[in-house]
Amino acid sequence: MQRNPNLRLFKRGPAPEVRLLVIVLISLVLLVVDSRWPVFDPARRVVSLLIYPFQRIAMAPRDLADVVDSWFNAANQARTEKEALQRQRIELAQLASHMAQLSTENQQLRRLLSVTELGEQKSIAVEVLYEPATVFSRHLIFNKGSSSGIAPGMPVIDEGGVVGQIIRVTPLTSEAALLTDSKVSVPVQVVRNGLRLIAFGGNPDGKVEVRYLPVNADVQVGDELVTSGIGGLFPAGLAVGRIEDVLRDTVSGFAMGLVRPSSHPERYRHFLVLDTSGAADTPASEPVVNE
Repeated sequence: MQRNPNLRLFKRGPAPEVRLLVIVLISLVLLVVDSRWPVFDPARRVVSLLIYPFQRIAMAPRDLADVVDSWFNAANQARTEKEALQRQRIELAQLASHMAQLSTENQQLRRLLSVTELGEQKSIAVEVLYEPATVFSRHLIFNKGSSSGIAPGMPVIDEGGVVGQIIRVTPLTSEAALLTDSKVSVPVQVVRNGLRLIAFGGNPDGKVEVRYLPVNADVQVGDELVTSGIGGLFPAGLAVGRIEDVLRDTVSGFAMGLVRPSSHPERYRHFLVLDTSGAADTPASEPVVNE
């Protein structure tokens, strides 16, 4: 019986090394396309919408543990908070008197400078859903998205000042890049002399940098920076940080300032997203003048 050479019991495909190489190349191409072009944003929104219930289920044990822990510590917390509130009541009484004086002086300066009053800024309260575990970016995922009125570009703030900026939105969630992330740049102004600068994230020490300054720029350690309002995305007068160090290079003729942010996103779970959708078409207002 003659054996047919074309008949094989086992069919062999490409070698495993070739398959691995093809998969790695496809992954690299997808990573480059996803980082440079918003081609996969519609698919990302659909996937995010589908996995949102599973994200909530995955966070349920953490939330349950927090509830149980807070229940056991309720008595101690209540006693501690009662003592703190008694101290704060006295401090707030003095602070209210001081703020009333500053408000009167501020209104007087506004009338002298013919500055129009700033309207109330609409804001959306959000809570941190989770923080992506990556060392290459500093992002936060919030529990509200486009269905709550959040859109890309809106600033995020806390009690200290600017926290970051919304960069991606789905119907139920939103993603914010923190002020220290390399994707964020904020137009700022020195309170002391009004000098306008640009603050960039990306410093490995968790600070913000003001770059490309002339070597003789009037920037000093301790200067407070606030948003200048230029561009319309960040309202004027939001606290950004305080300059900790100024590096001057006489060879290149440029200087750079290192700024410690005034916000503390690592301490809180709740933040405010400022709705600036109607401010992009109007001129930016000047910051409030305080003595």
